Amino acid sequence: MLKKNLLILGVLPFVLSITSQAQVTSKDDLLGQRRVITTAVPFLTITPDSRSAGMGDAGVARDGDANSIHWNIASMAFIQKKAGMSLNAAPWLRQLVPDVWFYDMAGYSKVGSRNQSVVTGSIRYFSLGEIQFTDDFGNSNGNATPYEMAIDVGYATQLSENFSLGGAMRFVNSCLTCGATGTIGSQFKPGRAAAGDIGVYYKKPIKIAKKDVKLALGATITNIGNKITYSTSAEKDFIPTNLRLGTSFGFKIDDHNELNFNFDINKLLVPTYPVYYTNANGGDSIFDGKKVVQYGKESKDVPVISGIFQSFADAPGGFKEELKEYNIATGFEYWYDKQFAVRAGYFNEADTKGGRKYATFGIGLRYNVFGIDAAYLQPFTQRHPLQNTIRFSLLFDIDAFKKQQDAKK
Repeated sequence: MLKKNLLILGVLPFVLSITSQAQVTSKDDLLGQRRVITTAVPFLTITPDSRSAGMGDAGVARDGDANSIHWNIASMAFIQKKAGMSLNAAPWLRQLVPDVWFYDMAGYSKVGSRNQSVVTGSIRYFSLGEIQFTDDFGNSNGNATPYEMAIDVGYATQLSENFSLGGAMRFVNSCLTCGATGTIGSQFKPGRAAAGDIGVYYKKPIKIAKKDVKLALGATITNIGNKITYSTSAEKDFIPTNLRLGTSFGFKIDDHNELNFNFDINKLLVPTYPVYYTNANGGDSIFDGKKVVQYGKESKDVPVISGIFQSFADAPGGFKEELKEYNIATGFEYWYDKQFAVRAGYFNEADTKGGRKYATFGIGLRYNVFGIDAAYLQPFTQRHPLQNTIRFSLLFDIDAFKKQQDAKK
């Protein structure tokens, strides 16, 4: 049995950075401080598939496949195949815990007489291993096998030859104390949320230097949903609503070689925690029963939609800090004969907002009805929680399989 602390369950945003509590006197003092935006159910932001993972976690404008429900469901309306599915798996935070795994399964099917629409579905499962809870004196307070899960269904359709629109609905169940006994089991409950995604996608062939180039643009807002709480008395936390904008362009070098480039910009649409005035004793100043905000905007009890709009202009350090809340993901993909792929990418997050900076590498193979992808993540700092992260993906072309079976008849 592995003994862990409950705090590690929401671990990713917290282990990557620590929010500074130092007293400040001006906005300039804020810019060098760590102020990470944290949310409930951060597993929703984990890259599920090895293809995008090998390209620096970029994918909002890439061509659609079975995993695109997580990146931009609208791109799936242009998939040429009639049906397909994928299976993804990755050990997570291996530097911290040995038995945490992320699993994902997704699929799609074309619908309509002209095959210009698609229905999709997926399930994500985040296994957090086995935990033994203890009280302040080290006495056992029950065991748990926590997990988090999300189930998606979606639909996308072409609105024109070059433009598509898509949306998805999601049910999230975060059971951080499932299986616990004693007081732990009675004090906490699963956190649940209903959320939705919306995405747009535009693709058009253009000419650059007399070469045919496939240009694509994509935009999504994902995880628009209610806040989560794990007990009747606790405050409710935002889920990771996220804005993603990106572009992709690809071209054929010759009949056998092809190159694709992807670039994404991401921003969490969640309010930034403000800086409060301090009193003579160094604690927070209280007026009329509430803390007094010095810089930024109050984030407590802000409704979800209001929080989305507030997130664009609430950083305590002003516009300079607001810009640091945008992450960059970029990568390329080389294909030989549409059967073998080599990928590489880069992800950058400001030091004061989490400091995730890493390179990624990946390979892919397509053979008849099957496809296999793998990706590896290499952080730029030592002893990083994401170090040695490896992902594996298996894709199954149902359309090609049916054609094979028909040919045998």
